[in-house]
Amino acid sequence: MIRIKEGFRGQRSIVIPKMITDMLERDPLGAALHITDIGYYPSARHHFRERPEAPGQFVLIYCVEGRGWYRLGDTRHEITDGQFFILPPDRPHAYGSDDTCPWTIYWVHFNGTLAAQYAEGMHVPHRITPSGNSRISDRIALFEEIFFTLKAGYSVENLHYALSLFHHYLGSLRYIRQFRLAGASTAETAHSDTDDACRSAIKYMKENLERHITLAQLARFTGYTPNHFSAIFKRAVGHAPISYFNLIKMQAACQMLDSTDMNINQIAAKLGFEDSYYFSRLFTKIMGMPPTAYRTADRG
Repeated sequence: MIRIKEGFRGQRSIVIPKMITDMLERDPLGAALHITDIGYYPSARHHFRERPEAPGQFVLIYCVEGRGWYRLGDTRHEITDGQFFILPPDRPHAYGSDDTCPWTIYWVHFNGTLAAQYAEGMHVPHRITPSGNSRISDRIALFEEIFFTLKAGYSVENLHYALSLFHHYLGSLRYIRQFRLAGASTAETAHSDTDDACRSAIKYMKENLERHITLAQLARFTGYTPNHFSAIFKRAVGHAPISYFNLIKMQAACQMLDSTDMNINQIAAKLGFEDSYYFSRLFTKIMGMPPTAYRTADRG
């Protein structure tokens, strides 16, 4: 059986340097709650981690797509999309992706004097059920803001801002009902949520150009039903979701044709098309010429 810890296409991760985590443990804000590692693993086939010794930090895993499992002590739990769990720091554990339907996960390792309060009871799977005001996209946006704030550097201001956001992120998981109600308190906020859902969906598309994504997957990511999501997206953007995803892919294809020596088969594969002929037909339909003609056309 193939088992790997990392190395998945499209993965992102940050390991906070020990010098920084040591500093945070002496910092009033950081001592209460701080991140040691954070990341995103899309379609993590063969993902597997086992820690036979207590890891010394809490491990949060939020599965947004696919399936996986984890073992804590003698108990094994199966995980599906929309579920999350937090492993305690004082017990050995193992977890991994399903072989046939690999999970996509957001994960964080964290510590601090308040960590146990956020993690209490979370060692069993918890489900976030999609609905019109589930704010799943808001929660994903929070994670992304934490990630990119830490990626921008380890200034004290960046660290404090990221940790303040992390309190909010953990609160959105611990107090799911309150998080939803706060987002649906007014019609104006509800309208903002739909705009955020569309922005989050577009961001998700741009970050997953190499994948084949369905309407159902986009809808589940944003927390809406497929029909509702399709309607609000078309109203906000002017295109159906998958049509817009294809437009983004063709934009990327044009950039590759302009700036690389990759052949058509390579470009098609990089953008998630198994059939290069279908890619060429779609490119021609959208751009008005085949990719080979586009590459040689005079522009500018």
